[in-house]
Amino acid sequence: MRETPADPQELAEAVAQAMYARDKASQALGMTIVDVAPGCAHVSMVVRSDMLNGHQTCHGGFIFALADSAFAFACNSDNQVTVAAGCTIDYLAPGREGDVLSAQAVVQSVSSRTGVYDVTVTNQSGQRIALFRGRAHRIRGEVLGERLDSAATT
Repeated sequence: MRETPADPQELAEAVAQAMYARDKASQALGMTIVDVAPGCAHVSMVVRSDMLNGHQTCHGGFIFALADSAFAFACNSDNQVTVAAGCTIDYLAPGREGDVLSAQAVVQSVSSRTGVYDVTVTNQSGQRIALFRGRAHRIRGEVLGERLDSAATT
């Protein structure tokens, strides 16, 4: 078993790498982790033609998935297994084919088992595409380390 980093920044990076390696959904959508820090994450994704809806704009579900992935990387950055308890999203502008969408997740509040995170989704020009708020709930286990397998079954 590898040693868990003590430095919060190194820990956040190690957790994000481990989660992304197992995250087939984010990988399949072409998401990349641009940056991660304790309580924060920046994830990007290029809008492909197979992500367009009948109006030829990015389907809202893909925008939500991008924001949700950034939320997940941010709220697990301290190595405590944390899942979504609820999320809302407001769509502000359409994403277009070829756009590079970026989701910036930032912690707003954390208590012992719950947290609130805001995610802003923008395009390559900095135009805000969506605002997402996620409520997080900690469950048993750690992302890194031996307790992960037992957490997956709770």
